[in-house]
Amino acid sequence: MSGHRPFKELTKGFSRERKARITASVSKLKTEMALQELRQARERSQEELARELKVGQPAVAKLERRTDMYVSNLRRYIEALGGSLEITARFPEGSVNIVNFGELAETQSSREKE
Repeated sequence: MSGHRPFKELTKGFSRERKARITASVSKLKTEMALQELRQARERSQEELARELKVGQPAVAKLERRTDMYVSNLRRYIEALGGSLEITARFPEGSVNIVNFGELAETQSSREKE
């Protein structure tokens, strides 16, 4: 294909500062993703996730479009992708991990097993 060049070739003449800015931007993009982007980055389809969550594929699509949802639904989605959800509150003087959401999930799991 004409007109296509490797990315390394495109950035060859960039200054160190510009390359550093690009690297920082890429790193930030990798740490901030919408649910759909996260699922795609984990190479999972909506259908696969739906089977894992025991819901239909349209329910996964709807969940990915939502801007407001229950923490428990978000936790199940993240766990179905192989991760774990942590809630952190950030303040000017520091960050605090909120733990009672995890305790709630563990309590619910224990009740379901009984």
